[in-house]
Amino acid sequence: MRKDAVAGGTNTADVEEAVFAMPAGMAIRYDRPAAALADFITGYHVYRSSAAPGGEGQVDWFLPATANVRIAIDAGPIAVSIGRRTYDPLPAASLFGPTSQALKATTHGGVMIGFGISALGWARLMRRPAGDFRNRIVPLEDVLGRGFTNRLVAALQAATDDAAVAPILDALLLERLGPPHADAPAIRGLMEVLATDGPADMASAAARLDMPSHALRRLSIRHFGFPPKMLLMRARFLRSLLRLMAAGDAADYSMIDDSYFDASHFLRDSGTFLGMTPRRFMALTKPFLEASLRARNAVLGSPTQALHDIATAPAKTDSMGAVRATTSSRAISTGDAAGISC
Repeated sequence: MRKDAVAGGTNTADVEEAVFAMPAGMAIRYDRPAAALADFITGYHVYRSSAAPGGEGQVDWFLPATANVRIAIDAGPIAVSIGRRTYDPLPAASLFGPTSQALKATTHGGVMIGFGISALGWARLMRRPAGDFRNRIVPLEDVLGRGFTNRLVAALQAATDDAAVAPILDALLLERLGPPHADAPAIRGLMEVLATDGPADMASAAARLDMPSHALRRLSIRHFGFPPKMLLMRARFLRSLLRLMAAGDAADYSMIDDSYFDASHFLRDSGTFLGMTPRRFMALTKPFLEASLRARNAVLGSPTQALHDIATAPAKTDSMGAVRATTSSRAISTGDAAGISC
């Protein structure tokens, strides 16, 4: 697929075109996966940018997230930093493990195609524990095999345009999906806890799930990549940060989650998850993050992967015409995301 074949947009009919507006030389696309994949794949995304004049790379920042697969096509060199670790050059087909730190990407034009993997999806697609890959990037073939990776890359390279990406990924991922995991009910339960407001402590989560703390910790590291306390802290921080970002100049610390003791408590979490203060992060130039928060919320029901709620996320119509019912219980509302401008 050539860069000029990426126009941006979505496979979802009820989303306004303005949601995908980007600066000149850039385009963004978000698509819903097939209904049969909606619990396992948190969405498909396509980014396109032109090389910056003079050979200088474009820098973008992204929030901590669940695991992702990303494939670069017709692209210049890419360098990605997670905390103090930098991957330069980035493998053309990569697995980004679950992250607890902001990600900095320096690109030189091209197309990036990706999809997010939920904890339920990890249990169906991967054999190794998610904890082995937290805050790491590895070649995709190391986890999904060379044969599947080559088929995936070849199919995407041959795509006529970005509208063909979702059907290609649907077909290949449905074929690859393993049998249901024995831990699936508990995984789903923890995903629901993370998607809703509540205490950010392990004991409360274990009580809600009626699980011993040691069992919850083992399950969390195996399928989510981090201990439950870290996941709860990440979710609480991101919900608070997004409220500040949506408010822009009117933001103040009264908007942060009620479970924070005070502003300094929130700022310590910001150091953990962003490596800087919220104000400094909000001031950074990050066109793809700004656009993805807006577009992802409109298409998939939540602005970030780490806050993805499979109970309320809209799904594509499947072959029988069934569509997942949606509710209005999201922690971050559509109105919030519409105002996000960073």
